[in-house]
Amino acid sequence: MLKSLFHWKVLLNIILAAVIFIGVVWLTFRWLELHTNHGKEIPVPNVMNKSVHEAIKVLDDVGLEYEVDSFKFDPKYKPFQVLDIFPKPGARVKGGRTIMLKVNPRTWAKVTVPDILDKYKGLAFLRLDQVGLKVGDTIFEPSIQRDAVIRMLFNGTVLKPGTQLERFSTIDLVIGAGPKRNIGVPNLVGLSVAEAKAIISNNLFETGLVEHEDGKGDPSDIVYYQDPVAGSLRDQGMQIDLWASKKAPSEMGSRIAYLNSIYRIKIDTTLPPVRYEEIPAFDEPVFEPKPNPETPKPIAPATAPSQPKTGGSGTTGSAPAGTTANKKQEVSTTKPAATIPEKPKVRKVVVE
Repeated sequence: MLKSLFHWKVLLNIILAAVIFIGVVWLTFRWLELHTNHGKEIPVPNVMNKSVHEAIKVLDDVGLEYEVDSFKFDPKYKPFQVLDIFPKPGARVKGGRTIMLKVNPRTWAKVTVPDILDKYKGLAFLRLDQVGLKVGDTIFEPSIQRDAVIRMLFNGTVLKPGTQLERFSTIDLVIGAGPKRNIGVPNLVGLSVAEAKAIISNNLFETGLVEHEDGKGDPSDIVYYQDPVAGSLRDQGMQIDLWASKKAPSEMGSRIAYLNSIYRIKIDTTLPPVRYEEIPAFDEPVFEPKPNPETPKPIAPATAPSQPKTGGSGTTGSAPAGTTANKKQEVSTTKPAATIPEKPKVRKVVVE
């Protein structure tokens, strides 16, 4: 067994395998040196505070790649100025290495305007501040939505939710100041329905019922009746009902009279006013508690006095019959009062 291991053919194969292995390892490392430019390093040039165009030109000249990242806008620096670089200037890197450049953008990044319409003004201010927008002027105008945001303005133009604006832009808000009181109702009779609706909106009212005679809803129909009547005073936001027809108002006399009987009820002021006499105030009766009834005391029967004897006959005189009957009746009518039994007294017993 040992002789076969030390045979010259076996030894020759082992030597050849070792030579081939060492040659493959050497060629691999050599190829890596040539492929990775081992030992050939380039110092990173200092392009801080230069414009991004100048920094890109310097990196191209030394054979380095670059990647630009828009850093947070800082108004203290110029637009497109290089604020940071990685790896740091002076570090040695191989050719073709990518260098990260952080550049100051031209302006603030854009943000989306949130939907704050019909929201309370305090909540609207908070949401605008969260996204980085500033509130400029607050304009109050009559509206039934008190303290609610009605419109948003940017540079005098109406701003819609979802619009992209630069960060820290200033937005003006139109806020409701509450309904306006005692507004005169305009005269809409003789106008088309479309014109009447526009006038109603301009006078801060709302369009209510619109009844067309033919039921088709043509906006060119002529208004022949309105409620409330023109000239009356109403608050902002109240509804105005309209009745329209293809005919002129002068041809709708019967219909107008019928509507007047419903919506223009007249009150007769010629009647004397009703007088309400005051009812005299009476003192409230005072109810006194009734005294407890006393039990009558028993009356003892009276004894009859002795009659004197009459002389001459030798016999005693008897009482008259009427007197005896009265005594019997008095005794029979008087009854002894019922006695209330006394409660037995509680005896104290001492247990020793």
